[in-house]
Amino acid sequence: MANTPEKQVKTKVVGILKNEGAYYFFPATHGYGRNGVPDIVACVNGHFLAIECKAGRNKPTALQAREIEDIRKAGGTALVANEKNWEQVRDLVHLLKTTTIAQPADVTDADRFPNIADAIASMSDEERRKADEEWEKL
Repeated sequence: MANTPEKQVKTKVVGILKNEGAYYFFPATHGYGRNGVPDIVACVNGHFLAIECKAGRNKPTALQAREIEDIRKAGGTALVANEKNWEQVRDLVHLLKTTTIAQPADVTDADRFPNIADAIASMSDEERRKADEEWEKL
């Protein structure tokens, strides 16, 4: 891939994410993907973060702007990164890294969702078997 100005922004952002130990990926937008999704989707210490990378005077398309707004409405953080604001991106990622909202890794789904755990615990063996069969069909 050519080292375009936008690629340089993506490389800088990926370096920031790696430095903070974030999980990230570049979502596929072809086939079953979704158009307008930001270039990089990340999870930083339990925080959802989406980053659209632009270079120069480029701005997000209307579709990209809508996706960014939808992510924000859903409680995630979404932003546009460029050559001029990478330091703010770095500071934001560091802030997300040091702000704890995530459950510790040793907390199970049963701990997070006790009513579900109670429901599962109250199931008879026959109900569990049927539920398992239904799950296998998926």
